[in-house]
Amino acid sequence: MSASALQSNVLVLNRFFMATRVVNVRRALTILYRNCAEVIALESGAYVSYDFESWCELSQLTSLEKQPDEEYIQAVSFELQVPRIVRLTRFDRMPHNSVRFNRKNLFARDDHKCQYCGQSKPTNQLSLDHVVPRSLGGETSWENIVCCCLRCNSRKGGRTPQQANMQLLKTPVKPQHSPLLVQATDDPRYECWKTFLPAMG
Repeated sequence: MSASALQSNVLVLNRFFMATRVVNVRRALTILYRNCAEVIALESGAYVSYDFESWCELSQLTSLEKQPDEEYIQAVSFELQVPRIVRLTRFDRMPHNSVRFNRKNLFARDDHKCQYCGQSKPTNQLSLDHVVPRSLGGETSWENIVCCCLRCNSRKGGRTPQQANMQLLKTPVKPQHSPLLVQATDDPRYECWKTFLPAMG
């Protein structure tokens, strides 16, 4: 349970309760422990804040009667509930609209699905493929990189899809919103995020 809980995402808000990014649980707990953030939790229809110490105390109580959508990680002497939202207490910068180009966002944009054969795979069985290979002048960009299983990547090699007689499921484009946020809105664990997210339409 702890291992899968550590793979969960945490929404980070700035001081003005505006969503700025998504981080993993380890990162969220680090900034909480350093008193750089507080947990924002939904209780009886209202949002309540907790510092790290009070969140630990609450976790010890809630772990006795766990709810289906809650996740816990094992601390030394008790189970710590995974927070869903944290609010930075020293961060005023406004969120920027540009989506960061990285491996995690690319996998999320393509829904962890090979863009050639359509199979969904765990991250360790996926790679990123240059649609037009770099050797043929292909750029490392949103429009030229797709999620690809190891088998299809090996089959395609240093060729274009046309040369390899392979078909892309869809044309790769730069997403308008963070793929992690878009993906999370379909997950019941992150239902509480919706209040803080812009419309994803």
